[in-house]
Amino acid sequence: MPASNLTRGQKIFATAGVMLALLLASLDQTVVGTAMPRIISELNGLEYYAWVTTAYLVSSTIVVPIAGKLGDMFGRKPFLLTGMVGFVLASALCGLSQNMFQLTLFRAIQGLFGGMLFATVFTVLADIFPPEQRVKLQGVFGGVFGLSSVIGPTLGGWLTDGLGWRWVFYVNLPVGILAVAVVALGLPYVRSHANWRQIDFLGGAVLAAGLVPLLIALSITNTHAWTSPEVLGLLLLAGVLLISFFFVERRASEPVVPFQLFKLNAFTITVIIAFFTAFGMFGSIIFVPLIYQGVLGVSATNSGQLLTPMVLGLIVFSIVSGQLMIRIRRYRVLAIAGASAVVGGLLLLSQVSVGTTQWEVVRDLVIIGAGLGTTFPLTINVVQSALAGKMVGVATSQVQFWRNLGGTVGTAVLGSVLANRLTDSIQKQVAALHLPPQFKLPTGQAGGSSPQALFDPNNLAHLRAALPPQAAPLFDQVIHATRLGLADTLHSLFLIAAAVVAIAVVASFFLREVPLKAAAGRGTGFSEAPVAEVAEEEFEQKEALPA
Repeated sequence: MPASNLTRGQKIFATAGVMLALLLASLDQTVVGTAMPRIISELNGLEYYAWVTTAYLVSSTIVVPIAGKLGDMFGRKPFLLTGMVGFVLASALCGLSQNMFQLTLFRAIQGLFGGMLFATVFTVLADIFPPEQRVKLQGVFGGVFGLSSVIGPTLGGWLTDGLGWRWVFYVNLPVGILAVAVVALGLPYVRSHANWRQIDFLGGAVLAAGLVPLLIALSITNTHAWTSPEVLGLLLLAGVLLISFFFVERRASEPVVPFQLFKLNAFTITVIIAFFTAFGMFGSIIFVPLIYQGVLGVSATNSGQLLTPMVLGLIVFSIVSGQLMIRIRRYRVLAIAGASAVVGGLLLLSQVSVGTTQWEVVRDLVIIGAGLGTTFPLTINVVQSALAGKMVGVATSQVQFWRNLGGTVGTAVLGSVLANRLTDSIQKQVAALHLPPQFKLPTGQAGGSSPQALFDPNNLAHLRAALPPQAAPLFDQVIHATRLGLADTLHSLFLIAAAVVAIAVVASFFLREVPLKAAAGRGTGFSEAPVAEVAEEEFEQKEALPA
């Protein structure tokens, strides 16, 4: 049955399954981090600590553009089901891991199927809903993605402390089984005329070969300098392979990444917006807890909860943005306003110091969440409306890919700023105290490389109790100075993030609006806009593939 002929009940059933698939993949990205210290202590593999996360990141990012293209060729349902089944099985293997090497390997496998899910879930909405409904739902889906980043750490901590760290992975099984059943029954399969001989195997292989060293290089910048031989060597290798990928794709009949897409304003500008606003999103999620815990002295549990307002802002403004997009012709103003709000929120965060209240930070996060919520559904809907149905999967997955890559680059750059400036900033503030020579800093290594350990309330209480009573006031001064040093470093970090996101603001002014309407005779969710007609001419294929 064609997706456009689904009844209202069938659409609701299919949407529920797809939403469960998104929850399954997005929650796993955040729930595991909390359990890692316990995993390390049990499996004894500290040297693999970073690779558990890196393996998932690399494999999932690589698969996104490839799965998006294959979904256009062979339909979404097979890849959505394959992604969920594989993800659930890999989760079970992760929970059964007996050492860190096995866990790293299984996380890489899990990432392959996770990337398949991310490439497919947002595209399915374009297959079964007209724009006015699709825009609203994509806002809700964006909220699911954002909500998982906040509840994930709390859920991970609860499972680890209660049932054990293995249940961080086993919890995916009941959710995944339910999602598979709902999608299998509710989502129609659209038969395709494509065959396996049309698959761009060489392009996919070269793309994967280029992305692996690139993502690994970005991931190790927290332990290696950008100018180190390891990072430079990996970046050089990635550059050579990705340039080769460009020439391979120009000769492919069904390229994984049709580079002609970048000639289309609606595609290129939305990709730029997605890439650079990801700096703001990941900068907030990853580094704002340092404001709460390190600068303001809030407990780790409460700091996670205080990120919730950003997600609420994201959800509310995703829905509002969707409503406005179908009511105003010049919706470019939404992109400008959304990216500007992210910049404004980051600028406000850069002003946070030890005297700032928690509610001022909450205000800043709501502003950032509102900006992200405004741009998130807009970027996806613009490309889905600008391109013909046979290209909607590859275009949507490209937006997801560039957003993921922007977050990875942002995390690496901002993490380097923190690592390179924090120690000097703290030492400068502590030196200004002119402490007695006989007083030794009790912060040790935490003062330079682990602010979370330094500002753990239990750790501080233990260190303070171990000092003579007359030294306690000096200890308090050192902690206050250290908080000031962290605040100075975060000031620079958020200013840099704001400057980068400002590029998205500038790009938004050049966005050409594409009419958000369905094309007659092509199913729901595809535009008759002039840009779409240009896309048809540029991407004419041997056989028309169904949406």
